[in-house]
Amino acid sequence: MPSQWDHDIASEDDLARLAEAIAPALRRGDVIALAGPLGAGKTAFARALIRTLAAPQPVEEVPSPTFTLAQIYDLPRLQLAHFDLYRLDDPSALVELGFEEALADGVTLIEWPERAGNMLPAERLDVAIEFTADAERRRMRLTGRGGWAARLERLRMLAAFIYKAGWGGARRRHLHGDASHRAYERLTRAGRSVVLMNAPAEPDGPPIRDGKPYSAIAHLAENVSAFVAVDKVLREKGFSAPEIFAADRDEGFVLLEDFGEEAFLSAAAGKPEPERFAAAVDVLVAMRARSWPETVQIDRGHAHRVPAYSDAALAIETELLLDWFAPAFGAGPLAARARKRFSALWSAAFAMLRAEKPIWVLRDFHLPNLMWLANRGGMARVGLLDFQDAVIGHPAYDLVSLLQDARVDIPEALESELFEHYLAAARPEEGFDQDAFRAAYAVLGAQRNSKILGIFTRLWRRDGKKAYLRHLPRVARYLARDLDHPALADLKAWYRRFLPEALDPGRLSGVA
Repeated sequence: MPSQWDHDIASEDDLARLAEAIAPALRRGDVIALAGPLGAGKTAFARALIRTLAAPQPVEEVPSPTFTLAQIYDLPRLQLAHFDLYRLDDPSALVELGFEEALADGVTLIEWPERAGNMLPAERLDVAIEFTADAERRRMRLTGRGGWAARLERLRMLAAFIYKAGWGGARRRHLHGDASHRAYERLTRAGRSVVLMNAPAEPDGPPIRDGKPYSAIAHLAENVSAFVAVDKVLREKGFSAPEIFAADRDEGFVLLEDFGEEAFLSAAAGKPEPERFAAAVDVLVAMRARSWPETVQIDRGHAHRVPAYSDAALAIETELLLDWFAPAFGAGPLAARARKRFSALWSAAFAMLRAEKPIWVLRDFHLPNLMWLANRGGMARVGLLDFQDAVIGHPAYDLVSLLQDARVDIPEALESELFEHYLAAARPEEGFDQDAFRAAYAVLGAQRNSKILGIFTRLWRRDGKKAYLRHLPRVARYLARDLDHPALADLKAWYRRFLPEALDPGRLSGVA
């Protein structure tokens, strides 16, 4: 059933804010149909939407395609095709205009959509603009059809959340996110800014083992309650997690402290900076010195249990290599006997992780999830993001995540230097076994990099995100280095026999 959302528009600024509310939700294949009489403001809204999607790059001219019928824009996040069908006599002419290709390649914005006839997709967002008795005002009705019905309802609820939190009327700009289903925006008003996280609950996938879906076995957070709980404890223990100003845990909306624009890997340096990495290592040293709860009370009646990073969770992640990478780059699907041996070898490797006292593991402690807060001191300069999947596990896991970053080349000499920095800080602890820690680092490095080879291949094959393929050679180099540890000799032999491509950066170069 269609959903509707009505707006009164009194100015170009109102149009811009409506465009800013819609733009973050747009994705490849979306269609927006703009209907209304001549002079109602269809092209003005189209311009506002295109400029919003182009931000932060300015778009000086957004001409109406009245005479050309179509105008294509290659925007930072996606392609947009703007069609004006006022002069179209026959819908069949749309084929020659590349209409079908536009529908497949990006967002399609259509003025005078009624002239498209039966070529107009049934699943779309309709934007109808009407005159009012006041010549300066317009009435706009948004109608979501097909899958857009639920999406439009969520946009309406999100706008209500922003207003209730005291940020109604703020300017909104999409922020680049991660490979997850979460989306982020920066809201600005009167010289202040916050970050909006839009994280709808993820439905469980099909059961794959013991009646459980992958997300349950791997202990992936299903909603934002985990984020809110972990954030609370991190801040209490002195770490730079963002302050939460407002949250709707049921819907997955959170307003967060804005850590600014200074990424951990600065554009000026263009390469890993030892000072910043040392500060991040200090965060991990401090984390191993803290005590961490298994359960976090969020509010009265609501608590979050931090799961253990169990052997089952570690194992199911390694199998992503077999399920996705092997069929794409290896000789084909592996025989049951080879898979069984793979599982047995990993089970033996995970036994080496028992020697260390477990702590909270943030799990994605790598460059995309770290910010540099230059106005703070010491380890507080490291801003932490994206930690909702935190588990209780071996402290070497987050160190591997940092020092073997999948997206950025970390020189082996820098990795070694920072690893020794960590060991030097941990060595005075009673009972600390540095040889056991080195072995655990190798085990978790091999585990994580095997998982990443599978995930990045899946992002390509299932989700069409081919850009992730360029990282495969780097991850393969890390994996080969980890498997060189003597304790992993049998596992290395398995990889060399059954999946040598996973250890060969040369074979994976150029696949993107």
